[in-house]
Amino acid sequence: MAIQVLKPKFHVEECLEGVRECLEKGWTGMGFKTVEMEEEWKKYTGHKYAYYLNSNTVGLHLAVKILKMNNGWADGDEIISTPITFVSTNLAIAYENMKPVFADVDDYLCMDPVDVEKKITPKTKAVIFVGYGGRVGQLDKIIEICKKHNLKLILDAAHMSGTKVNGVCPGTWDGVDVTVYSFQAVKNLATGDSGMICWADEKSAEMTRMLAWCGINKDTYARSNKGTYAWKYDVDYIGYKYNGNAIMAAIALTQLKYLDEENARRRQIVNMYNEGFKNNPKIKIIPAPHADECSYHLYELIVPNREELLNKLSDDGINCGVHYRDNTEYSVFAFGDGQAPKAREVSQHLITMPLHMWLTDDDVKTIIEKVNQYV
Repeated sequence: MAIQVLKPKFHVEECLEGVRECLEKGWTGMGFKTVEMEEEWKKYTGHKYAYYLNSNTVGLHLAVKILKMNNGWADGDEIISTPITFVSTNLAIAYENMKPVFADVDDYLCMDPVDVEKKITPKTKAVIFVGYGGRVGQLDKIIEICKKHNLKLILDAAHMSGTKVNGVCPGTWDGVDVTVYSFQAVKNLATGDSGMICWADEKSAEMTRMLAWCGINKDTYARSNKGTYAWKYDVDYIGYKYNGNAIMAAIALTQLKYLDEENARRRQIVNMYNEGFKNNPKIKIIPAPHADECSYHLYELIVPNREELLNKLSDDGINCGVHYRDNTEYSVFAFGDGQAPKAREVSQHLITMPLHMWLTDDDVKTIIEKVNQYV
């Protein structure tokens, strides 16, 4: 059987128990398990506010939209972002008729603070920092820049479930306005698809609850959980259908129990990779600050012969991937071409190694052997 690049491991029987509870209770939508997941996530991360959503993508959209509403931003205003990310990050900016400006990347493949500061203009309103692969990068310096220039900071923590620095979740750091997580199908905390948005302030958190539920000021669960059903509500905003559901939350609650244990295994695999590739002069390993607490959603290498390597490994039953293509190569963001030359160069040589709970030590040794043979 081929080795997959990303493959979630579900604790099936426990997940099914949680799903069964939803089905037997007759509550599969928002509420019940989604509320429980929000509370457990706040305990785990230290966030003050949390709202369970159907994806990280919609969370990023709500983050931009609410900040725009509350701060009087105009169409055409700018948000500094990264071109090395899944396209959702930058689509969230475009959804609100704002313009992504692309900062270059550092050696961690996260935002380069020096380039971020160079890209600030009078139209700049915010920065979206992506914790690429689970790495915290130079987030502390980005926070300083945002404070200095009075910019809002959105943390796209799609890869960061379980990442900590000295035991503290980076999304809770002072200066981070909102953090958005992903519990998509192959993430460290996998469900079918869902996510979480965590604001630093109560007003934005309350707006999220309404905007994510069609603008309604009191959701069905809130109107039903005291034994009677109060049918009447108002619609305060033109909202969306972005809420998460109880079935996904039931799976998430089970997966959360094992997140730290499984992230520890990811770090073991990464250490094996690092040791196995360190003496190959043609391979560049992506470093991680605070590596002993990194979630390591991805493990990538920079190689000279990516396409050839992908094909040879595939022939050997080892499926690798590419995360990510420089977003300015996509038609919708082609206006950013040339803004981040290092990101463009790196993106053409990145290859993602298999990293998941199904890998054995022997699998990892085989991968290392084959990569070193072909690079």
